[in-house]
Order: sequence, then structure tokens, then C-alpha cells
Amino acid sequence: MTWRMPAETDPHERLWMAWPSGGYTLGDTEADAHEARAAWAAVARAAVRYEPVTMVVPAEDRAVAKAYLDPRVDVIEAALDDAWMRDMGPSFVTDDAGRLGAVDWVFNGWGQQSWASWENDAAIGRTVAEAAAAEVVDSTLVNEGGGFQTDGQGTVLLTESVQLDPDRNPGLSKADVEAEFARTIGARHAVWLPRGLTRDTKEFGTRGHVDLVAAIPSPGTLLVHVQHNPEHPDYEVSGEFLELLHASHTADGQPWTIIEVPAPQQLHDGEDWVDWSYINHVALNGGLVACSFADAHDEKALRILADVYRGRHVTAVDARVIFSRGGGIHCITQQQPLAGGIHCITQQQPKAGPTRP
Repeated sequence: MTWRMPAETDPHERLWMAWPSGGYTLGDTEADAHEARAAWAAVARAAVRYEPVTMVVPAEDRAVAKAYLDPRVDVIEAALDDAWMRDMGPSFVTDDAGRLGAVDWVFNGWGQQSWASWENDAAIGRTVAEAAAAEVVDSTLVNEGGGFQTDGQGTVLLTESVQLDPDRNPGLSKADVEAEFARTIGARHAVWLPRGLTRDTKEFGTRGHVDLVAAIPSPGTLLVHVQHNPEHPDYEVSGEFLELLHASHTADGQPWTIIEVPAPQQLHDGEDWVDWSYINHVALNGGLVACSFADAHDEKALRILADVYRGRHVTAVDARVIFSRGGGIHCITQQQPLAGGIHCITQQQPKAGPTRP
């Protein structure tokens, strides 16, 4: 059986999320908890306009989650440590017969981070796979969904600081990792970045997730995060990424059309250099939920996304609360493709400029 991970822009059956119920994400105070819950609920409310959304919620938090969530959001119960569905959840795949599979990567708290716990989250891949009636595709690779991007046609973007992290996959080579991506998602060609954005490499980061750096809106096209201000350390980092990506190609040997997406104008959030990124969005059936930051560059970046994802209505959600906890909108969502590849768009909106829910 040959599995293939569809492009994120292919039709979806639904979107999966996890409720903030503990750990670093929920915070230490009731005010922190309200802030996190409201932010996750805002993303779910924006997404459910376009396709079904299922939220995984611990049993003890079901009542509080229901108080925040749009009533159209489905809820299933499971124990959680944290709320980053992209990373702990499965990566859905399909085969030529139209069957649905779910790659259950090993999750170990982003490389056994000292502040993380993951006993419950490590089981969510299988929990979600079973709830989706997908065949579980077991993997021994320690990996997270935010640590790679694919075009659905055999190309995968990876980072050396994630898949080759000695706290994730000690002793594995690039060839070993590429072979596992070929087996599990049908990748034929890997493009390796050396690392991620500056803040993402620090204590509360992932050590280099690619979904802050680049996205693939269509075959042969790359959206790339670019920091234009030389005061920010990502100025040099994004320049390195652009040079590497311009020299790379797709699985079919074609050069990329690269579209630069400017970083927000704000450089620092009072704690550190920001890693805010408009790249960290999620494509939906007829829509796109994108990050905004109450920033001077919001409108320009959102217009770029609206133009690139032509035919999808762009909804902007303030993502500052989510980023303050270590990620963005892409990081807290995981798409389930429509098995069989039947084109079905639900609640499609006409193309328009960016809106806010």
C-alpha cells in the first residue's frame, strides 16, 4: 500500500483542534486561562464557517469548553497535556483506493523539553485516527506536524534542527529521515533548511518548525517569511532561507516561484524578539484562517494571502495570544483530507478581502 499526504489545500473532511487545558499554554492564572481559551475558540469559530471542526477536550473541561465554543464545533473527550494539535496529532494520508490513513509519529514534547509533559499528548495521534476511522500508520520517527510541509506531490520541506535533533532522533541521518517520509507520506524529494526562526530555537520554542518559515499554497509556489528589518536577528536568517530555497526545486525538478511575505513590523514583545509569522495560517474548504497581530503590516500580508489563495475567503484572527504561548494558527489545527478525493466545498465564501470574525 502506498500512502500519500494530500496538499493542505486539497478538500477536507474536517479540521481537528485540542482544547487548552493545562501546561504552559493555559498559564498560571484565571486571566491567563481565559485568554488562551478565548484565542483557541476564536480560531475554531472562524474555521467552522468553512468546514466541520472537532475539538479534543478533557472530560473535566467539557463544560468550560462548551461555554467558549461555537455550538457548531464538535467535541470528543480525551486526556491532554497541552493544545498543539498540529504537533501531537496524526498526519492524515490517503491511498490510490481512497482509503484514509493517519501517520502516528512519536511525540516527545518537542525534543524532551524541560517545561513540557507529553504522556497524554503522545496518545492523541492514535485517538484522533480512531475517531476519524482512519487506518493507523505507525512510525518510529519522533516528529511533529509543524516540523514539515508538503505539496502533496512528493516534495517535503524539513529542518535539520527538528528531524535530526539528537533529543528527538539520535543517530538518524538525512537518508533515514527521508526514507521514513517516503514510506509514510509519499515524499520523493526533501528540501532541508538548517534551522527555524530565532525565537523558535530558544527555551519555549520547537527548535525550528518549518511552518513559521514557509508554506506551499499550490504546486511549485512557496510563501516565505522575510524579515526586512536588519535590527531583528531573523533578518540574516530569512536571507539565508531565501538563498537556499531559490537554489532548491520540487520533486519534479522544477524551480519554485517564491513569494515573499513580510514579517510584522513589531520586532520585540517585551520578552524577546518575536517570531510572529503570517506563514502560520490554515487553508480550509473555500477559506483561509490567517494570523493578524494588530500590526502595520497586517493588511499587506493578508492581501498577499488573499491573492495567492485565490477563491478562498481570508479570515484574520489576532494570534498574539497564541504566539505568546509558542505557536500560531497552523500549529493548533490539523486538517483531515476528504477520503477518496471527492471535491466537496462546504460553506464556501466568495473571494473578498480579509475579514475578522
